[in-house]
Amino acid sequence: MPAISALLRPRPLVLTLCSALLATAVAAPSALADPTDQGRSWKVTGPPGSPTAVVALDPTDGHPSLAVRRGDRTVLEPSPVGLVTERADFSKGLTFTGRTDRAVAESYTSTTGKSERRVALMTESRFRFRTASGARVDLLTRVARDGVAYRYVIPRDQGDVLRETSAFTLPAGSDAVIGKYRADNELPFVRYASATEPPAGSYSMQALFNTPGGRALIAESDLNGTYSGAHLTHEAGSSTYKVGLWNDEPVQVEEGSGLTTPWRAVITGDLATVTQSTFVDDLAPPSRVRDTSWIKPGPALWTWLAGGKEAGQSLDAQKKYVDYAAERGWPYEVVDAGWYFKPGEWEVIDPEWQTKNWMPELVRYGAAKGVKIQVWLHYTLLTDPVEREKWLSTLERWGVTGVKIDFMDSESQERMRWYDDVLEATARHHLMVNFHGSTIPKGMQRTWPQVLTFEGVGGEEKRTNTAEHLASLPFTRNVIGSMDFTPGAFHRPYRPNVASDAGELGLTVLYESGIQNLAGTPESYDARPEARRYLEQLPARWEQTRLLTGDPGRAAVLARQAPDGRWFIGGTFAGAARTVDVPVRLGAGRWLVETVTDGPSGLVRTPHAVRAGDDLAVPVVADGGFAAVACRWHPGRTTCES
Repeated sequence: MPAISALLRPRPLVLTLCSALLATAVAAPSALADPTDQGRSWKVTGPPGSPTAVVALDPTDGHPSLAVRRGDRTVLEPSPVGLVTERADFSKGLTFTGRTDRAVAESYTSTTGKSERRVALMTESRFRFRTASGARVDLLTRVARDGVAYRYVIPRDQGDVLRETSAFTLPAGSDAVIGKYRADNELPFVRYASATEPPAGSYSMQALFNTPGGRALIAESDLNGTYSGAHLTHEAGSSTYKVGLWNDEPVQVEEGSGLTTPWRAVITGDLATVTQSTFVDDLAPPSRVRDTSWIKPGPALWTWLAGGKEAGQSLDAQKKYVDYAAERGWPYEVVDAGWYFKPGEWEVIDPEWQTKNWMPELVRYGAAKGVKIQVWLHYTLLTDPVEREKWLSTLERWGVTGVKIDFMDSESQERMRWYDDVLEATARHHLMVNFHGSTIPKGMQRTWPQVLTFEGVGGEEKRTNTAEHLASLPFTRNVIGSMDFTPGAFHRPYRPNVASDAGELGLTVLYESGIQNLAGTPESYDARPEARRYLEQLPARWEQTRLLTGDPGRAAVLARQAPDGRWFIGGTFAGAARTVDVPVRLGAGRWLVETVTDGPSGLVRTPHAVRAGDDLAVPVVADGGFAAVACRWHPGRTTCES
């Protein structure tokens, strides 16, 4: 086994400037503010086109706030910032002691997500405050073209964090697309005409608002075991959404240590800017995995919704799924729950699973056909360090390439520490990861690129999803990071687009996931040859993503570019049947666009020759959608199939 130091890159103490952006970084302001400055508000501006953050200190009681503006329009009203520890109250009575500014310029690549190559340009300002008793806190802010973020830095010996006073106050006239908070992050998103309208309660930290100054998506980044996960709390009729911590439990800080909290972020701009943003990843620490050559995304045949627990306990059934994946050219087959239980005893782990299990045989069978195996694990198998090492080292020795870890159902500090341990261990054992019953990405995929996807979404397994929920996800949950919705389950009678096979097909592109777990049965694919043909063409990753048109909760059409230059397009719509006009914003010149839509007798594939900037008229059924693929047009070309 390679040494840990050869596999993991230690977290850098400073941010690295990419050479192409060095001049920008050097030119940025870097100055220490005069501590005697009597000003009560300070602006932070970023690269051209960025919003402006305004940090202020109330002259009456010394409470700090932060506002966000675009030009003369308000994205976020002055909103409380601060936190309270065992030994200090950093939410009021503060005095400003100084400010320093610097530029942050980074370039990096991502194994998953909306784009492979990323460039992050941000202005960072550190505001220093102290209490009347001399306790110090820094408010670290960053402003980028697509967002504003802040976090707190506390010197050592301030005790545990009891609560945050962080909040987001929306201006009048804002609407909302938000979902109630639950530990597994799987509740549906709902659209409200006003940000004051949602009932009192807790909401997920991925709420989208349409404000007079542009869209604003609340998010969190760089969450790890030094802190607990956050959610939003809201009182009926209020335009303020407060930050709440897990079960209102104190965040434990090691005695003698300081603390840097996760980022509180507002992704902002027009709808396309927010949808295409990588701001959450940009804020996160760089990759800790030195060699990422073994991390390979791609489509998978997922057998749970296709065959259930019986398939999980059957080698013969799994071999048939491997055969089908090989015929389609899909690189992975995912074996879900049941494979390590005693045959016929669903709740009893076979004590001889290491020596008698059929998984090594399945791995060998798949390897001969070019299909690699990923397996499901209950998270409790990985809580004890000795047991965790036994399970992961065995899977690595067998040749299993990935693990789907399930049922964490918590964002407590203790559970986030578990994530830290599992992330290090899976990287060391060269195992790709899909977290289910989980937190949402929050930058983790940049720091630990072996994490190809998360659930944290009301996905295909749910029986209560709505068309509105489907049309909300590209603008909320999937902005944050990869999302294992598990689309393609044509055989499921519970899906909200049950009358639209084309809409179900389009979800495989509309929703980004490093491992796109296709949830249908082989029989359902064979009964829909146009869907099968489309799914066989899905690439392993995306070069870039563009929003073509959308209205959160009502419509979403995204185009994603494959490495070979083709664009795949997915669209979903809530409401009545209609013909929709989709702008072709893929690049200059002429394009051949093959649409797959619902016809009276099944799916219909239709070629269209269009010019850049044209609108493509696409018929959709009620609560339906479509799929498409586009390639460069030339005389005589009738298909984009490579």
